[in-house]
Amino acid sequence: MVTIVGVRFKKAGKIYYFAPGELKLEKGDHVIVETARGIEYGQVVIPQQEVPEEKIVSPLKTVLRKGTEKDARQVEENHQKEKEAFAICEKKIAARKLDMHLVNVEYTFDVGKIIFYFTADGRIDFRELVKDLAAVFRTRIELRQIGVRDEAKMLGGIGCCGRPLCCATFLGDFEPVSIRMAKEQNLSLNPTKISGICGRLLCCLKYENDMYCGKKKEKRKEHLTVPKPGMKVVTPSGEGMVMHISRREQTVTVELSPGNRIEVAWDEIVESSRAED
Repeated sequence: MVTIVGVRFKKAGKIYYFAPGELKLEKGDHVIVETARGIEYGQVVIPQQEVPEEKIVSPLKTVLRKGTEKDARQVEENHQKEKEAFAICEKKIAARKLDMHLVNVEYTFDVGKIIFYFTADGRIDFRELVKDLAAVFRTRIELRQIGVRDEAKMLGGIGCCGRPLCCATFLGDFEPVSIRMAKEQNLSLNPTKISGICGRLLCCLKYENDMYCGKKKEKRKEHLTVPKPGMKVVTPSGEGMVMHISRREQTVTVELSPGNRIEVAWDEIVESSRAED
């Protein structure tokens, strides 16, 4: 077992493991770490815990130190610089007449590298543009072409459901989504109705697909039915009433007694009437 902390650098970005070293880190703490991009400023989202070695991508780097108020101010200054760099890059793109759309600009914490994200229909020869930008900023420059889904994740927006985009709020990775998922759920196969603002199939088609096609991560018991609020059930902790259900996570919130609520998986409960049988 290896002791780690999970660090995230963006709101809905991937979580990376680091060794806490001698530091005592808690969820919400800001830290300075070394990554492949350079020195970065991130937030602890998984507190110290032990995980199997096979889940670790070697080498496991150690957290350099805790973040300070000075570091936070540095991050804010970098955000202001990113806006200026965005405007400069757009002018350089227009001057070179390149068929590309600039999406976002990121500074590494130590300003050792500036990353420009862009979209384009095909391959772009941006070698001269890199030279122009390097002459202005006097640091390492990286131009990274991204897809439309990544663009939506960076820019954010409101989905057809009226809520903020899943990819910009909580989805760390994009999972494969196919038209078959819409077919199995008896949804309209009209692309305009099952596509997100990125023009690709809705990520949420994946959420309930397992329930519709019957492929569970864990085999359900034969007597298991979809619980409903108000249903009296028997749980490993005792008998109670279903107060809330989560179809996506396949869990229920059960009230055992006033003020005493627990969350359990669907396959861990039995309806009281069936339990008596």
